[in-house]
Parts: sequence; C-alpha cells; structure tokens
Amino acid sequence: MVAQQGQPVHLPPSRVAFASFIGTAIEWYDFFLFGAAATLVFNTQFFPTLSPAGGTLAAFATFGVAFVARPIGGMVFGHFGDRLGRKTMLVLSLMLMGAGTVAIGLLPTYQQIGVAAPLLLALARLVQGFAVGGEWGGAVLMAVEHAPKRKRAFYGSWPQAGVPAGLVLSSSAFLAVQQLPEDQLLSWGWRIPFLASIVLVAVGVYVRLQIVESPDFRAVRESRTVSTFPLGELFRVARRPLLVGIFTQAGPNIPFYIVSVFVLSYGPRVVGVSRNVILTCLIVACLLDLATVPLVATVADRIGRRKMLLIGAVYMAAIAFPFFWLLDTGNTAAILLAMVLIVTIGHAVTYSAVAGFLSEMFDARLRYTGVSTAYQVGGMITSGPAPFAAAALFAAFAGSWAIALYIVVACLVTFLALLAAPAPVYRASDDAKATTASAAG
Repeated sequence: MVAQQGQPVHLPPSRVAFASFIGTAIEWYDFFLFGAAATLVFNTQFFPTLSPAGGTLAAFATFGVAFVARPIGGMVFGHFGDRLGRKTMLVLSLMLMGAGTVAIGLLPTYQQIGVAAPLLLALARLVQGFAVGGEWGGAVLMAVEHAPKRKRAFYGSWPQAGVPAGLVLSSSAFLAVQQLPEDQLLSWGWRIPFLASIVLVAVGVYVRLQIVESPDFRAVRESRTVSTFPLGELFRVARRPLLVGIFTQAGPNIPFYIVSVFVLSYGPRVVGVSRNVILTCLIVACLLDLATVPLVATVADRIGRRKMLLIGAVYMAAIAFPFFWLLDTGNTAAILLAMVLIVTIGHAVTYSAVAGFLSEMFDARLRYTGVSTAYQVGGMITSGPAPFAAAALFAAFAGSWAIALYIVVACLVTFLALLAAPAPVYRASDDAKATTASAAG
C-alpha cells in the first residue's frame, strides 16, 4: 500500500495489532496441537514399545524438542528481521510453521515404519520450533512499534493474546476429534487438526500481507544505521537486558505449560477426571484470558510494565499450591476455578506486559534479535522442560506439592530478574515516529 509521494501509508495501530493477533493465534494453534496430541495420542502411535508412563515421558520429551530449535529460529529470523524488515519474516515464519504442522498430520506411525516414525516426528517438531522462534518477536514488534508510547503494553498484548487463542483452537480441535470412537481417533482422527492448519495458514498469510512495515525499522533503514551483524552486536552492548529478558520468562511459562500440557494427562491418570472435563475447563479459562490479557496490559501501561510483571510473579507463586489443591478434588467446578486462577488471571498478570517490557530494553536496530533471543532462549530453559519436569517430580515425590514448589521457584527467578532490569532504552525519536504514525493512520 503506497501513498502518492512513494511513502508507505501508515495504518492504525489497531489494524496492525489485529493482523499480529491473527497470525500469532494460528502459529500457536499449530504449536499447541503437538502438546495435546503428545498427551492423548503420540505415546501409543509413536512410542508403543514403552510403558504407558514411559510413552508419556517420551512424548513430552519430543514436545520439548521444539524449544531447542526456538532460540535458533529467534536468532535467524531476528537477524534478518533487523536487516530486511519485520513483515517479510512474519510471513515466512507462518508458512514454515504450516509446513511442519501439515507434515505431522501426514506422518506414518511406529507400526508402519518403525523407529523412523518418532525420528520424523521429532524432525517436524524441530521445524515447528524454528518457525515459532521467529514468529513471536516479529509479531509483537509490529504491534509495539506501530503503537503510541503510552499504549505499548496494550497493543503489544494483542499478539500475546494469540497464545491463549491458539490454545483454545487446538484444544477445541482435539476435543472435537476425541468424540470419535477410539479406533478411529487413533487411526486417522488425530490427523485432522494438523491437516486443517493449511487453511488457517492461508488466512494468516493473506492478513499479514495487508500490513505495512514497522515505522521504527523504516527509520533505521532510512538513517542507514542497519546493523551488519545484529546478534554479535547484541552480545557486545546488550548482555544485561538479554539476561533479564531470558529469566523473566520463568514465571509465566512454567505454570502455563504445566497446565496446558502436563495436566491433560495428570487429570485423567491421577485425579480420575475425564480428558473432556480438563479440556473444557482449559478452553473456558483461555477464552476468558483473551479478555484479561489486554485488560491487564492497559493497567500495565498506567502503573509500569515492570511493576505489573513483579505483581504477576508474586500472584502466581501465591496460587501454585491452591491450584493443585483445587485440581486434586476432582470436582468440575473446583477444576474450572483452578484453571481460571492460573490461566485467566495468572497468565494475564505474568505475561500480558512482556512484549512491551522486552521491546523497551533494546534499541530499534537490534530489537527483533534482542526480543526474539531473550524470549526464545527463556522458552527453551523454562517452557520446554516444564511438562517433563512436572511428570518427573510427581513420579519422584508422589505428590503435587513438588510441582507447586517448582512453580514457586520459577516465580522467584522471574522476580529477581525483574529487579535487575535496566532502564528502558526505547529512544525518544522512536516514540515520536510511532506516535506520528498512529496519528497519520
């Protein structure tokens, strides 16, 4: 979209943020599908020679493989995003994610090709991880860099809301196919949500092609200050914000992935409630989270992004034990309340301001690389091991208290990291350009 003078037309921040939300929701739908399938299907279809518990652990380990690829994807996409632009990288990451997800839906099982099946599953999961590694940073930056100064957390929270939206879509898809007879579910039904991704990706690509490049990146390009090697420069001049960004992820990520992945098997196997109950309660909590994420982000814009994240870390630590007390009752209403406490409220207060907080710690010329590397390395350390660690802790100590303590420690790590955060470095010139772009739209 080009103006008469040859300059890009500035779009309203809401339109850019909505495009980021749609694409991110689709990316996380693809990513979370694997988590649901790992719990419900992959243990029998790809690891049938192991015991039920061993098969579940192996499936969780394969789930975690993506988190090894995510930092690599973040660095690669961040490098080119800081050199070539945010928009191009966002379209490429979405297409790559779709390819990995559809490939999983077409994979033969262990019974058909033996040990090659779990190896191919891990390879497809690596592709997913690489793609989502580049997705998050670009999506939040497009939203934040088009936003006026006083609303960065709010607009940055739109792609953040894509995470619970993706979880709602993926959980709903598996809740639907789980109604099939078990033999049909295991033979072909589980493939449908993965293959449906091709339609969603096509929609997401179309939406993202309609937006224009970030005003901050255009300013960097026009001033001829594009970094030749963003990652190397990041390690030279921004090590402290990078480390803070990495460890800030523990508080929101570990409880979220315990609830969205580990609890899907914990509920039926330990508590004795059906998967349908767990999935339904999770879906309801995530739907409510779609509203609480931008609401909390609005408050964060007023009181400060870091202050909101500090409050979130304290809150999440406080409800870690009550969450499992409620879950272990087996009562549907109590389980729903537990999900609301962790997902609807806890995820919002620990996660909604992350995009605005991280974006302000890195200069525009290094921002895609800095934000993506911090977020994805943090995810590799915290999110990926969370379901596996939760399963191992429960097996070792025969009680949910150990998992709750794990969440408390994660929140303490985040709290200390936030206390060590440097002052924001988002330049005044960037603020002016973003505000001007908003007014022009």
